[in-house]
Amino acid sequence: MARYELLRKIPIFNSFLDAELRKVADHFQEERFDRHEYIFMEGDPSEWLCIVAEGEVRIVKHSPNGKDMTLEIIAPGEVFGAVAVFDQIPYPASAQALQKTTVLKLPRRVFFDLLDRHPAMAVDTITFLGKRLRAAHAMMRALAADRVERRIAAILLKLAEKAGVPEREGVRIGLPLTRQDVAEMVGTTVETAIRVMSKFTKAGWIASEEGSILIRNRAKLAEICGESLSA
Repeated sequence: MARYELLRKIPIFNSFLDAELRKVADHFQEERFDRHEYIFMEGDPSEWLCIVAEGEVRIVKHSPNGKDMTLEIIAPGEVFGAVAVFDQIPYPASAQALQKTTVLKLPRRVFFDLLDRHPAMAVDTITFLGKRLRAAHAMMRALAADRVERRIAAILLKLAEKAGVPEREGVRIGLPLTRQDVAEMVGTTVETAIRVMSKFTKAGWIASEEGSILIRNRAKLAEICGESLSA
């Protein structure tokens, strides 16, 4: 997908006319990363606003005891690093490529120049950051109060929405995902994640095939989360 076409799908650039957005696209640098390579590390200066063009990126928080926690999976067409860039603080977590990944990077100075010259972009950016903040608060509440089964069902549905590939038997999460990854994202042990995922598999709601997860019964997972799927 061309840079312009990708940017057109991103909320913070909604206010730009076509000719303006094509000029903005020229300011982005393209960089490719191998699987497991880091785009930036926790504590690095927030010099770049990043967008996934191809592949997937995980946002990971490191702890002093060496245990990592996956905070989020960033799919193609999504922005990451924006909060740190906007606040002009070091990146609060690391960003790591889950597979071969292409990232578009906008220098912070260009980002702030665009905000100065396009007030509507500033409004769209604040709205975008507000949604990210609400999502982060919702995740924190879920980690504190929800049962593990509900948290795992919720993260599987979220990943299916972000990177799902429809198939005859269901929706396949189109990225490499281990039980360790699932455990980190929901704040539980690997053993517990294995137990819950095995339960879902035996019930026929999911299946693990060829290193990926196939969701066979989205409605059941939504029921566990206390939600309903729209038709």
